[in-house]
Amino acid sequence: MTTRAITTATKPTPVIPAHRSAPPRPRRRREPASLIRPFVVIVLAVLTIGVPLWLVIVTSAKPQAEAIKPNLALPQNWQPGENYSTAMSQGKLIEGLLNSVLVVLPSVALVLVLGAGAAWVFARRKGKLVSAAYAVTISGLLLPPAVITIVMELRQLGLANTRPGMIAVYTGMYLSTSIFFMTGFIRSTVPVELEEAARIDGAGPVRIFGTIILPMLRPVIATATIMVMLYAWSDVFYSFFVLGGGSLATAPLNLYQVANASLYLNNWHLIFAYVVLMSLPMVVVFLVAQRRIVAGITSGAVK
Repeated sequence: MTTRAITTATKPTPVIPAHRSAPPRPRRRREPASLIRPFVVIVLAVLTIGVPLWLVIVTSAKPQAEAIKPNLALPQNWQPGENYSTAMSQGKLIEGLLNSVLVVLPSVALVLVLGAGAAWVFARRKGKLVSAAYAVTISGLLLPPAVITIVMELRQLGLANTRPGMIAVYTGMYLSTSIFFMTGFIRSTVPVELEEAARIDGAGPVRIFGTIILPMLRPVIATATIMVMLYAWSDVFYSFFVLGGGSLATAPLNLYQVANASLYLNNWHLIFAYVVLMSLPMVVVFLVAQRRIVAGITSGAVK
């Protein structure tokens, strides 16, 4: 009896080899929707973006005889250099681009500075009056500006047919977008403790805004900059009523005027060449900063 107990107690326990691993998990079968969705997105992107872009590019390289009826076929005779040079010289492209820069850049600067200051106030102060002011401010995202009222006010102020008037219009139009994104970004990302520590050190509101708020707003500032530049750069409607053409015409407005002239009548190769040249600056800006656009939108719209 004792021997059996000792034998049983001293019996070695089996050791599992270390090389044995857990059985592989069964692979999950991908649903048909997850396989079809990327294909659908690519097809929609090609149809909505790729086809019009291809039409513009190939038509801008065709001679007039082939471009009378624009199509997606490749040109039989390539002449992009001649078309682009003609569009630049006869379409006053350089003058239009310069006018666009003189209007868009100051508008962007004002939208960023005024939007950041207003967003800081809306993000930090509480109260019914502040909430009402914020609601009125961002209502510009939904309510389009009245053109007739804008033109009448500019005439009363003596700003009609002037660059400052156009800058004021763009600033008022896109200030709501800037305030909306920056307010959400400050509420969710910028800690209040940094501002309180700066106040303890003796910093005033201007110093806090310049050394703390603006540097931390870089992602959303980049987003607002690119969005406002894209909108204002391609605007024809408001620039037509405010500037009225002439020597102050921006690049899109200049394209509209020359496209209606007898020189460009049915000359689609010159019109599309002008479109390509006019769009190149914004295409470069968008490609360089496309990641910051997504980062600023996702971080600024969380609240």
